[in-house]
Amino acid sequence: MQQSRRQFVRTLFIATQAAAVGQFLTPASLFAADAKNGGLNFLIVGDWGRNGEKDQMAVATQMGIAAKNRDAKFIISVGDNFYENGVASVDDPQWQSSFEKVYTAPSLQVPWHVVLGNHDYHGNREAQIEYTRTSQRWNMPAHYFTRTEKIDADNTVDFFYLDTTPMAKSGDDKAVTSEALKDLGPAKQVQWLEAALAASTAPWKIVIGHHPVYSGGEHGDTPYIIKHILPLLEKYKVQAYFNGHDHDLQHLQAGNVNLFCAGAGSKPRSTGKNPHTKFAQGGRSGFVTASLTPDELEVVMMDDQGKVLYTTGVARS
Repeated sequence: MQQSRRQFVRTLFIATQAAAVGQFLTPASLFAADAKNGGLNFLIVGDWGRNGEKDQMAVATQMGIAAKNRDAKFIISVGDNFYENGVASVDDPQWQSSFEKVYTAPSLQVPWHVVLGNHDYHGNREAQIEYTRTSQRWNMPAHYFTRTEKIDADNTVDFFYLDTTPMAKSGDDKAVTSEALKDLGPAKQVQWLEAALAASTAPWKIVIGHHPVYSGGEHGDTPYIIKHILPLLEKYKVQAYFNGHDHDLQHLQAGNVNLFCAGAGSKPRSTGKNPHTKFAQGGRSGFVTASLTPDELEVVMMDDQGKVLYTTGVARS
């Protein structure tokens, strides 16, 4: 992977400092100063809700540290928020056991912008939308929605949050029935996304979904998204797409669109590579941090022990 001059200088500095202070300077603290130096900082995690088990609690601990170091303004969840069968209602005990009592660090008491995953469809998906009205941090106002965030006084980023399960229904998850999807035909959502992207004047555009475009992981590519969503990402110069579904950390690239899998929030699985792969790490739980300036999106992938596994920069297009 080629590095920009800025990345090279930062990497050299980090290596030098690490050699000087050894075990007392962790990867998380090394990146903190740079990430705090202006811009918009946030975290991304997916496939997590297991009552604190299967590494979920360890990931939550490191997320709290990273969010504090980076002064994260919000968290993005890329779906499969509650295993194995979603939640039954806004009063389901899993809201406490898998969310409220797991992500307890003060730095994580920021807005969580959330999309649905296929496992969330096994339960009452509308309850996750309704929880928005009772929670101070959970935000899922609809099945798909947009948000605009400020990078600085002069620059913004538009986020487009999708509900990809209707797009991946064919053979992807036998437990998601046609009855559950009958009122959520994907064509309407594709039309909505194109209209929203066309109307956006933000210099940065980032799309969020549960299912991947391309993936070297267990579930692999999502044909409907490749056919109908990827052309829109390319047409409207979307810089990044974040997803979960595969329980690993990946960076892939399709044309000028960077694809990031952040589905390692609990119970990690092995992963592989395909022609689009730039990085793939399976078998280790973790999450992603992002630092967005007017000119660059820095993406850092970390494991459940706070180790930096991968970092890359995406230039503004």
